[in-house]
Amino acid sequence: MEKVLNDFIYYLSVEKGLATNTLESYQRDLKKFLSFLQKNGILDISEVSRKHITDFLMEEREKGLVASTVTRNLASIRSFFNFLQKERFIAENPTVELESPKSEKKLPRVISFSDIEILLEQPPVGDVIGIRDKAMLELLYATGIRVSELVSLNINNINAKTGFLRCDGKGNKERMIPLGSLAIRSVQEYLKNGRQKLIKQKDEKALFINQHGKRLTRQGFWKILKKYAIKAGISAEITPHTLRHSFATHLLENGADLRSVQEMLGHADISTTQVYTQVTRKKIREIYNQTHPRA
Repeated sequence: MEKVLNDFIYYLSVEKGLATNTLESYQRDLKKFLSFLQKNGILDISEVSRKHITDFLMEEREKGLVASTVTRNLASIRSFFNFLQKERFIAENPTVELESPKSEKKLPRVISFSDIEILLEQPPVGDVIGIRDKAMLELLYATGIRVSELVSLNINNINAKTGFLRCDGKGNKERMIPLGSLAIRSVQEYLKNGRQKLIKQKDEKALFINQHGKRLTRQGFWKILKKYAIKAGISAEITPHTLRHSFATHLLENGADLRSVQEMLGHADISTTQVYTQVTRKKIREIYNQTHPRA
C-alpha cells in the first residue's frame, strides 16, 4: 500500500502539477487512512470496502475533528481510489456514491479597514527588518495573495513600472494582480534600502529574505504578523488569510465586481469567491439595523 501511495503522490506532482503544500496534505491524510487499514488487518488495497472508509471517517469525527477536515480526508481518499481504478490497481471503487459529511460553512474572518491601517503602521521603517516587514504587509493586503505565494515571490515577480505582480498560484496557474501606489512605494523602499543589506549571495532570487540571508518561510511570516497584530492592539485572531479575506471583502464593499475579485484571488470556481458577498450583506444588515429609524 505504501508503494501505490507513492505512485499516487508522484502522479499528482508530475501530471497534475499540484503545489508542495497540497501534496503534503494528500500524503498526510492518506498515510493516516492506510495506518487505520493496517491496524484493522487490511494489508491489500484491493480489499478495502466502503465500510472501511466510513468507519475511518467516523473514527476521525469521534476524535473531535471538524466536518470540514473529515470532508477533506474523504476527498483525498476519493482521489486516491479514482487513481487506483484508472491505473487498474483495483477493479471496483469503494468511494463511488459515498457522501461527504455536511460541513458547516463559516464566514471568513475579516478585520476593519481602520485596523488594517493601524497594523500597516506598526513596522519601524527606520531599520532594515522594519522596512522588509512593512513591504510584506502592504503587499499582502494590496494583492490578497496567500502567504505561501508571498514567500515564494522572486524579485522578477514585481514590476513596479507597470504596477503589477505576477503570481504563480495553486497548480502553477499564473495570474497578474495590480499593485496600489502605497504597496509599490513600500516594495521599492525595501529593494533599495532593505533587501541588499539582508542577502548573503548576490544571485539570491527570493524577494523577501530572513535575517540569515535566505528566503523567508511561511512560519517566519506568521510570527512577524502575530507580533505586529499584538503591537497594534488587535484583539481579534489574525492570520495571513485574515488579510486575504479582508482584501476581498473591502474590495466588494467598495464596488468591485465579483469576477475581478475571483481573478485576483485565483479562485477556480466563482462560488468560492461568493462567500465574501455574504460578509458584505451581513455588514449592510448591521448598518441598516443601527441606522434605520424603523429597523
